[in-house]
Amino acid sequence: MAKLLYFGRLPDHLGKASEEATLPSDISDVRGLLAWLRTRDETWRQHLAEEWVQVTVNKQFAEMESPVTDGDEIAIVSKSL
Repeated sequence: MAKLLYFGRLPDHLGKASEEATLPSDISDVRGLLAWLRTRDETWRQHLAEEWVQVTVNKQFAEMESPVTDGDEIAIVSKSL
């Protein structure tokens, strides 16, 4: 399972600060993870747009193409306006 952490304004908007999730086998990078999370509902779609978040994987800043796997700690932080 991947540990997903939400920071900045995200806990207020998404209703949680963290969760553990089994990533679908077709998710291989940060972009795919965000796309998968955005399928949850409109709130997730709005607040997890690529241009509005910064992501770390195992405490290292990540690009949209950075790999993710089950077992990773993935932090998603809302960017300041």
